[in-house]
Amino acid sequence: MNDFTHRIAQAKKVIEGAEYILLGGGAGLSAAAGIEYGGERFRRNFAPFIERYGLTDMYTSGFYPFRTQEERWAYWAKHISLNRYEVGTTELYLSLKQLVQGKKHFVITTNVDSQFEKAGFPPDKIFEVQGNYGYLQCAKGYHDRVYGNEGLVKEMINKTVDCKIPTELVPKCPVCGENMDPHLRINQYFVQDEKWYRLNEAYNKFLQESDGKRIVYLELGVGFNTPAIMRYPFERLTYHNINATLVRFNKDNPEGFVENKDKTIAFSENMHEVVSAIIS
Repeated sequence: MNDFTHRIAQAKKVIEGAEYILLGGGAGLSAAAGIEYGGERFRRNFAPFIERYGLTDMYTSGFYPFRTQEERWAYWAKHISLNRYEVGTTELYLSLKQLVQGKKHFVITTNVDSQFEKAGFPPDKIFEVQGNYGYLQCAKGYHDRVYGNEGLVKEMINKTVDCKIPTELVPKCPVCGENMDPHLRINQYFVQDEKWYRLNEAYNKFLQESDGKRIVYLELGVGFNTPAIMRYPFERLTYHNINATLVRFNKDNPEGFVENKDKTIAFSENMHEVVSAIIS
């Protein structure tokens, strides 16, 4: 039995024997599912913006200092639409849903594209720590409410001319009248609304319920951009629970804490192929 086959068998065994599964979804998960922020996908969808502003990828473009709100929202409307509304449910996320079927499970994710919910994971079991593309918030966080944006985003795209939206479509905060932002944790003004706190509480409750139980921490494409949210906590939780196993999918950094070496099953191979192999 080769090493890959052995790891697949190990992962299948611990997942089948688990009482609980905690999924941690990072940027590498959605990239593996085909939602890539650079390369051909970026060039194909943002050609006018690339030509005008010299943009190189969707991640860094989110921090570009657009001169006007009309230009900024022409870009962001396309960014949000492409990654939240135009992309359907991906096969990888559907496979993950199948993988945890019948198990007590919960999702914590830094991804903001709603792929877990699209794949059928219950909304009350998905903690989106960094926000969601589907909402807007007051840019200064003056109040703790977020606003659905699908209709507005579609109108912005339909009326974009020369990389600008009409001034009347620039979103303004209904409370203070100032600018709005996508609901993303990009600065200190990120809004943690009632739903955010409710799901944070649900996440902590899941951790308490699963403490000491047979649990698999399924870490999916989590890098070192925000390691304190999932990567380090998953290592710590694994270390302190004799019945825990960490299953890590990471193309570039599969290695983990040496203390958890015997309790970690790591994969750097194609994530979709690995998950499919575990299911079969």
